[in-house]
Amino acid sequence: MRLSARVDYALRAAAELAVAAAASARVVLTAEQVARAQGIPPKFLEGILLQLRRAGVVQAQRGPDGGYWLARPAEQISLAELIRVIDGPLAHVRGHRPEELGYQGAAVALQDVWIALRASEREILESVTVADVATGKLPERVRDLAANPRAWT
Repeated sequence: MRLSARVDYALRAAAELAVAAAASARVVLTAEQVARAQGIPPKFLEGILLQLRRAGVVQAQRGPDGGYWLARPAEQISLAELIRVIDGPLAHVRGHRPEELGYQGAAVALQDVWIALRASEREILESVTVADVATGKLPERVRDLAANPRAWT
């Protein structure tokens, strides 16, 4: 699985906003504050936050007291949702969804492999929320998979 820098930054920014939300009823963070906290280029982050705002994941307020906050509780925002907002479908092959592909002959089973891969990605990414990441309390299945030494190589 390959994730873009945009997705990585979006996930990190959402986690930062979740931590701020947990600290107070409605804390508004500027893009600059989030960028500094996560080591993200500020101008790049502003474009990502705009994309998340248009998708209804974050809300924004302009002005001297302006900034960003999560539109919903962090427990209701999955990593899969954020990835889809930023990069589109979770699994695609040459720009096509796996069910749209047509393999022939000896390669026909590849379609099932791609669909199973997407199902595995969904199982993990839809079960992990921004709150899980922000608190470090990941689902047991994710912890078990990450604890396997073979997962790290």
